Amino acid sequence: MIKENYFLSQPHQPFFLSGTVWAVISMLFFALMYHGVFTLNISPIFFHVYTMFFMIFTPFFIGFLFTTFPRFCQSSVIERKVYIRIFSFLQFGSILFIIGAFTNPILVNASILVIFFSDILVVIELQKIYNEGHTSRASSDTLWILIGFYMGLFTHALFLVDSNLSIFQYDLNIFNIAATIGFWNYLIFIAFTVAQRMVPFFSHVTVEKRRGFNTVVFSGLLLHTVFSITALQFPQMIIDVVLGIYIFVELRRWKFDTLQSPAILWILHLALYWVPIALIVSIISINFLSLHVMAIGFLTTILIGFGTRVTLGHSGQAPHADRYVTNLFYFVQVIVVLRAAYSLFIDKLWLFDAAATAWMILYILWIGRYGSVLLNGKKIGSS
Repeated sequence: MIKENYFLSQPHQPFFLSGTVWAVISMLFFALMYHGVFTLNISPIFFHVYTMFFMIFTPFFIGFLFTTFPRFCQSSVIERKVYIRIFSFLQFGSILFIIGAFTNPILVNASILVIFFSDILVVIELQKIYNEGHTSRASSDTLWILIGFYMGLFTHALFLVDSNLSIFQYDLNIFNIAATIGFWNYLIFIAFTVAQRMVPFFSHVTVEKRRGFNTVVFSGLLLHTVFSITALQFPQMIIDVVLGIYIFVELRRWKFDTLQSPAILWILHLALYWVPIALIVSIISINFLSLHVMAIGFLTTILIGFGTRVTLGHSGQAPHADRYVTNLFYFVQVIVVLRAAYSLFIDKLWLFDAAATAWMILYILWIGRYGSVLLNGKKIGSS
């Protein structure tokens, strides 16, 4: 009798490991490119944005939602063969992307097509789960999560078009459109929709969210995207500040007991508060400051927090943060400060080096603690 492969026994395990590994590899390559150590056959900014979107953050999304979305919808769990197929396409495409970036842009296009196909399979599976749900659609949260993934699919299609056009040296500004939609209406919106559902639940908050809260957030982020793409800076700043204040007031309504909460909870509270901070910071429109505050302060913090909680909880261990992990949570905030400082002092290249190095160290330390849990279910603290 063949022993079951533990690593592939639950969907979050391969996808979390994948996102962590590519977070280190892609940042290392980008940092070396930034210093001119080598050049690639594609734009450095395209490399950076695409790997962040679809090789790092998306695998974390898939791992978390393939575990929790069926529960949200009270549907059957995702079959093992389904998520292994998606994982296989994602890894093949990711490896091909790196090879193509160094060798031939045609391979890059082929890799994006493969990863895009894996994305289509993800959306098909989530739509199937949603349709099979036995609740009143398990509240509007599940619908908004699904809409966020469709926005991601649209974004991915734009990246594919832009990559193909670049071979023929056509520039229709599609990349900027794709990057803006993908960041605000895919990555940030999905992460925030999941967070505003799960963090109050984990925190035993009994205050009901305002009616239409997700609708307001989605509409605000969509307006931000439209104003950003059309270079209407003043209206964008107004909508960002208004949306930031709206979210901040709502978070205060939920009455998180942050100071009395364990680290595994207060880090999630902190992540949510980075959202209005990043939106309001957009009034300082300089060198992607607001974007990086949002990407690291909110998105990275929430992923490390959720990733830790899911990894422990689904290996039969109580979700908790010991001193090691608590220090990792603090370390994420150091990275926010370093990257924000580089946006403000763009001539200080050592700040970029420090932020990039700290980013890689963060994921190395996280996988150093939880890699064995993901691979074979090892209990933390056991020999």
